[in-house]
Amino acid sequence: MTIASILTIVQYALAPYLWLIVLAAVALLGAQVIARLGGYRYLRHKSAVANGLALVAGLSGLAWIPAFTHSQLAYVATTFDWVVMIAAIIGVAIFALLVFHPLSYLLRARH
Repeated sequence: MTIASILTIVQYALAPYLWLIVLAAVALLGAQVIARLGGYRYLRHKSAVANGLALVAGLSGLAWIPAFTHSQLAYVATTFDWVVMIAAIIGVAIFALLVFHPLSYLLRARH
């Protein structure tokens, strides 16, 4: 299988979710840009709330990621299935942290 055919398959697989990908990118970039314009720096700001929300968002992926792909958690049976599920959960948690952390800075800076 060539790289072009792999990219074609990925393109068709992502097409129904393009609106969600764009919405997530806008949320991530918007939160980062607005907070950075306000003086936000990742390593200078500590937020237990953002960390907790990211953890909850990642763990919630156990419920909604299989449903989002028209599957069930019971079908996650093989080692590879669990590796993919754990990777998706970690990805959701990292994304949530990258959105919630600058938002927590913005909310804290206003008080």
